[in-house]
Amino acid sequence: LFLSCAIIAEEGLEMQVLEKTVKSIADTAKKAGVKIVTGDFKVVNKSKADKIFINTSGIGVRRQNTRIGKSFIRNGDSIIINGSIGEHEMAVLSEREKFGFSSGIKSDCAALNGLIEGVQEVSDNIHFMRDPTRGGVATTLNEITDGLKYGMLLEEEKIPVSKKVSALCEILGFDPLYLANEGKVVLICGQQDTEKVLSAMRRHPMGRKSVVIGKVIKDYKGKVVMRTLADSLRIVDMLSGSQLPRIC
Repeated sequence: LFLSCAIIAEEGLEMQVLEKTVKSIADTAKKAGVKIVTGDFKVVNKSKADKIFINTSGIGVRRQNTRIGKSFIRNGDSIIINGSIGEHEMAVLSEREKFGFSSGIKSDCAALNGLIEGVQEVSDNIHFMRDPTRGGVATTLNEITDGLKYGMLLEEEKIPVSKKVSALCEILGFDPLYLANEGKVVLICGQQDTEKVLSAMRRHPMGRKSVVIGKVIKDYKGKVVMRTLADSLRIVDMLSGSQLPRIC
């Protein structure tokens, strides 16, 4: 419903960059049906910020009868994502590092409140939702399984990765599973509601390419495993070390 928005700008930031940023924030908030009700603006010395930092906080209303949390996850639940992974981190990395060639990759940054609302209208069996930002899908799922009496099985062939992201990952030695996303949601729902949840997601512009990428299993308690293209099982660990580049 409501957002705060604070901007920290580096001394010397071009006015057109600031204007473009503020306009984008306003347009996106309007499209998402969210009001920005308070904010702050600070300028720091040159080289003390990466041009501009933005932070927000939000407040909303919890839907009645919503039961979402790790404790509701059950054996057999489906793991769904609303599209291809890794675009955001690869887009930021390409822009920062100036590789000397154009990757053509665009950030997936998007508001997902409309997508989530549509899903909740068709199913009462959404057991968990999380945005796979820092550390990507792999780290997000490991954080979810930590402490659970279940494990998770991913299917590599079903995990959506665009050709451009895949190619750049091969060049740089990155694993797409650990790349940050800004317009994706990992959703865990009861197996019986999988098809209607997918249908609802695919009706929304931000969910056209939604797919099931795995399921909750009774084996491998507290761990995430992936069936590879070679039909072997691989343990998918948490992201180790610092994420490069640090983008969120």
